[in-house]
Amino acid sequence: MLNEPLQDLEAWVIFFSDAEIPILRRTARLLEDARQNIDKISGRDIAKIVLQDPLMAVRVLAYIQSFHGKHLRSDITTIANAVMMLGVEPFFSRFESPVTIEATLKSEPQALLGVLQVIRRVQRAAKYANDWAFERHDMNVDEVALAALLHDLAEILLWCFAPRLAIDIRDRQQADKTLRSTTAQEQVLGIRLFDLQLALCGAWHLPGLLNTLMDDANAHLPRVQNVTLAVNLARHSTSDWKDAALPDDLSAIEKLLHIKRETLLSRLDIPAESIPQSLANESEPPQQGMPPNDQAQ
Repeated sequence: MLNEPLQDLEAWVIFFSDAEIPILRRTARLLEDARQNIDKISGRDIAKIVLQDPLMAVRVLAYIQSFHGKHLRSDITTIANAVMMLGVEPFFSRFESPVTIEATLKSEPQALLGVLQVIRRVQRAAKYANDWAFERHDMNVDEVALAALLHDLAEILLWCFAPRLAIDIRDRQQADKTLRSTTAQEQVLGIRLFDLQLALCGAWHLPGLLNTLMDDANAHLPRVQNVTLAVNLARHSTSDWKDAALPDDLSAIEKLLHIKRETLLSRLDIPAESIPQSLANESEPPQQGMPPNDQAQ
């Protein structure tokens, strides 16, 4: 565990590259159950388990890139393809007996709650991104959903390995609602988490496409908009549907999907009484509608 910030970005990258990344206890349990039934388990079954856990997902991606590196004609950009490339039995051999987040943070209950909240948030973001990419007839829905799941990877890692620093950042923002997250990160860590994330993606040889999709600076691209809006909606609706940023989020989502406000609220399963009336009434002009999605899980 780190109680003090490291000296620079390179030191952070080295630290996380040398660490054993933990996964959710539930993921470990599901994978062990699957291993016990290996004759009945497919690669897609394994991928479904992995895609509920951002840290397990990045472990698989980093391993497949390093394992097959020079032999790959193109990047592996989805978990299903990574598992298929590895094979079911080699997958279970490689990821046997993983360390869990719950064990890592057993003496840090505040941090455990904090990281589980972030993971829950990115799970919702991935679900939103998946649904919207499907409606947009995206060329590869899984890539978009995975980018949303990994969008806040560095924040999750910080909660796991430097919980006191993560709590400090959170407390500063709660005390000053105008404090931007990047400013709080630089105050506590001396770096921005986004810069750390990009550096880790490079060090772990993660697919360049995922870097592009996770980078909000590429927001002119519809696929990146899909990821960014899903991440923003999940973040701004963490507590309730009254965040001041939500009107802009919803307007942008309507534009991306070409749907009306009423349709979007129905699809998100937001009770009308839970949001400000002005927010419920705002809408883009009617355009081509799409069938409703399930509620985010």
